[in-house]
Amino acid sequence: MTQNFNETLVVNGQQSRWHAFESQTAINEAAVARILAAAKEAIAKHGSFLIVLAGGSTPKNVYELLSKQQADWANWHIYHNDDRCLPVDHKERNSLMARQAWLNHVAIPASQIHDIPAELGNLAGAKAYAETLKGVRTFDLVLLGLGEDGHTASLFPDQAVDNSADAVPVFDAPKPPPERITISQNRLSDTYGVIFLVTGAGKQDAVNNWRNGVAIPATLIKPAAGVDVYYFGVTI
Repeated sequence: MTQNFNETLVVNGQQSRWHAFESQTAINEAAVARILAAAKEAIAKHGSFLIVLAGGSTPKNVYELLSKQQADWANWHIYHNDDRCLPVDHKERNSLMARQAWLNHVAIPASQIHDIPAELGNLAGAKAYAETLKGVRTFDLVLLGLGEDGHTASLFPDQAVDNSADAVPVFDAPKPPPERITISQNRLSDTYGVIFLVTGAGKQDAVNNWRNGVAIPATLIKPAAGVDVYYFGVTI
């Protein structure tokens, strides 16, 4: 696993630490190591590990690796940063991907896997997930991706930021399907750690904008500890 720590930036009030990797395998292995270390620390401190998952191909690779690890699964609690308003068994559901790649293969209690009920529609589903998150302590780790347009979770450019609840409905998303549910900016920032997984040359413009101070949605996530960006396939 080869990693180069490049630099720390403070842009738009967000502190970001940028970590370069030489391969997809290296970034996957580093993410797994960070997740397992965060879990061990959180369970020692709080008796539980609260992780928020991202969708997409890079997280899927990480989840497949996690399915082969040994961990104190009984104390893990799983949340999702967003999901699409589609049937539960639809191949584009983030919850289904995470279950097939990882969660169905480890001993996390079913009651501790908190899927977003996006099949209810964005309004009812967001309301239900906000109730799920009510009273939940600060997350231990949030995983996020970066879209080519700079979006993260289902926080998209040129859409009003909604922090009215911990989980909020999304209308008219520029990527199909148009109706989604996302954890809000403020709740995603209420965490002890964030890893952005950024891979592929298609993300270059978004990375450039981020680092040059353009207020893309990824810059909205501002935990007190800052964020870590693990990247491969883009240059800085």
